[in-house]
Amino acid sequence: MDTDDGTRWLTEDEQRAWRTHLDVSRLLSYQLERDLQPFGLTLNDYEILVNLSESAEHRMRMTDLAAATLQSKSRLSHQITRMEKAELVRRESCESDKRGLFAVLTDHGWKTVRHVAPHHVASVRRHFIDGVDPADLAHLERTLRPLTEKLRAGRGRV
Repeated sequence: MDTDDGTRWLTEDEQRAWRTHLDVSRLLSYQLERDLQPFGLTLNDYEILVNLSESAEHRMRMTDLAAATLQSKSRLSHQITRMEKAELVRRESCESDKRGLFAVLTDHGWKTVRHVAPHHVASVRRHFIDGVDPADLAHLERTLRPLTEKLRAGRGRV
């Protein structure tokens, strides 16, 4: 429904879809976070460990890691400081750019992500994958991929 001021209000179907998406996003994040607590990790910690474990030499420039995890540089810096104290990661200077820093996965961080990953995957499967019909899962991915790309591009990073 459009109004005199040009606002395109959500239809009832759009509103239900939007609110269901918000509920699923929040509830899923809550449950995944809760399932990581016994390992002393947050969902953000785990995401950083995974990004580093999948990168060349288990290292990423801090700016690239911030973009990959959708965090501000300052928030990521605080997070990395906390993770350094837990000996999961360390910072290294970038030789080609004296202002640049790398986040590097430590041996302890590598062992941690390898230990936690099977539990996290089981959590993702239990709370998400197994609750969606495989055909719907493929459709969901096809539907959300363009939105993800559009939103990432809007941040100035793809």
